[in-house]
Amino acid sequence: MKRKKLFAAVCLIGFTTPLLASSAPKFEVVINEQAAAAPVTGRLIVVLAKKADPEPRLTIAPAGPAIYAVDVNHLAPGQASIIDENSVGYPMPLGQLPAGEYFAQAILNVYSEFHRSDGHTVWVHMGDGRVEVFQIAPGNLYSEVTPVQIGAGGTVRLQIAHVIPPSPAPPDTAWLKHIKIQSKLLSEFWGHPVFIHATVLLPKAYDEHPNARYPLVFPLGHNVPFSFSPDPQSGGRSDRAATGLESGYEFFQAWNSEGFPRVIAVTLEQATPYFPDSYSVNSANNGPYGDAIVQEVIPYLEQHFRAIGKPYARILEGASTSGWQTLALQLQHPEVFGGAWVLQPDPIDFRHYQLVNIYKDENAFSIPTGPLTSTERPFRRTVEGQVAYTVRELSLFEEVLGTKGRSGFQLEAWEAVYGPAGADGYPVPLWDKLTGKIDRNVADSMRDRGFDLRDYAERHWAEVGPKITGKLHFFCGDMDNFYLNLAVYDFQNFLKTTTNPHYEAEFTFGRPEKGHAWHAWTWAEMVRQMAAYIEKNAPAGENGASWKY
Repeated sequence: MKRKKLFAAVCLIGFTTPLLASSAPKFEVVINEQAAAAPVTGRLIVVLAKKADPEPRLTIAPAGPAIYAVDVNHLAPGQASIIDENSVGYPMPLGQLPAGEYFAQAILNVYSEFHRSDGHTVWVHMGDGRVEVFQIAPGNLYSEVTPVQIGAGGTVRLQIAHVIPPSPAPPDTAWLKHIKIQSKLLSEFWGHPVFIHATVLLPKAYDEHPNARYPLVFPLGHNVPFSFSPDPQSGGRSDRAATGLESGYEFFQAWNSEGFPRVIAVTLEQATPYFPDSYSVNSANNGPYGDAIVQEVIPYLEQHFRAIGKPYARILEGASTSGWQTLALQLQHPEVFGGAWVLQPDPIDFRHYQLVNIYKDENAFSIPTGPLTSTERPFRRTVEGQVAYTVRELSLFEEVLGTKGRSGFQLEAWEAVYGPAGADGYPVPLWDKLTGKIDRNVADSMRDRGFDLRDYAERHWAEVGPKITGKLHFFCGDMDNFYLNLAVYDFQNFLKTTTNPHYEAEFTFGRPEKGHAWHAWTWAEMVRQMAAYIEKNAPAGENGASWKY
């Protein structure tokens, strides 16, 4: 990449006086032998926060503390790694950070070497499939929090002495069962054991009805299905106005009420080295997650939990990342799933990759407004329209978190899922994270691989259309915080033009000022809708009496 030359230019602009140049401290970071007995490869980040509590590493975010980073390769215990004014940083170069007291903490995202079946060798952080961001991921290393004075120059020494331990597995209960499945397909791709986790929510009186067969509902989030909780203190009504959802305990009460649909609900954890979610599709960089879910995970669950095991009784639901997954699975496997509730999905038409048209725009960072003028392209907004941060800012943030697509954050998650693998085995960036220039070859590859879901549906409508008619239900707020409503409008407009069959689907838009967390109904209301839909669409001769008690 051109990072070094560009960052040097930025530094020259920022450090025009000796005073500024000398005011930036140098950080010497050393790994204690108790934290690592052998050399370590990974991404070293120094966090500078204005508060010591919570720990700075736990507050890393686009609107969070300052971060500065370097890659380390086979860094031996006791050997110093340097972070200084030449290191890439966010939200500003180290030499431009306002003077004052800060609290410094170092964290090292540890990489391991993997020899993939596609012939590539990559260094990435590989967990066990559970959703754990790098700041709390087992095996990663960190230092104590140290107060530092910015503006006086000098050297700050940080010693990495702590290893993040494995997190305990959640316990099973009468309602919730936690399943860990090793995927043969993914393990072969990575040359290493790869797991997918499932949290299974059983219906009331499951054990008392041993002959019952149940529909499977997949709310494709990462947590307990529908926030189910028997704890009366879980959640509350404070978010009802913004989200439209009930508390976990309120859903628990509905789930156990008389006449409530007796279905099984399953959430999946399928974290990859590049993001906390695989997006449930086959990917050049992540491996065959779509095949693993359809061919390995679902058959296992249906066998072990007495599911009906037929397409009409497999329902998908998801929001945001999971919304994209829901639509992708329904389009790519229309013979497997019987219906999809798609809530505020990640971009499903890449002409609105949020506010970027990746096929026509030259630069992701700026929007031309005139022959000589442009404005910054937002990434996130409030429901009132106030910009929270821009594409340029998020791109730099991810560049600091990791090189070669290893930030574990949103932009590079999409590149890992949708894009090609480069000659070095890592995801090819859609745009340069420091200049914003879009790589049209990557954009075209994303489309041609079928990840622009509107384009995929349009190109395959003769085959897919008859199989998904009646199955799609879309929901989105009119002021989605990430501009995701725009691509949903595009998909709706496409469906209006379809023929053989003509199918417009069901679209529900929240207005006014409904953001990314908005839901049209409570979870309990949605489950009732799904159950009624399953009954209505059950093939002739199907006996659904066993799950209606």
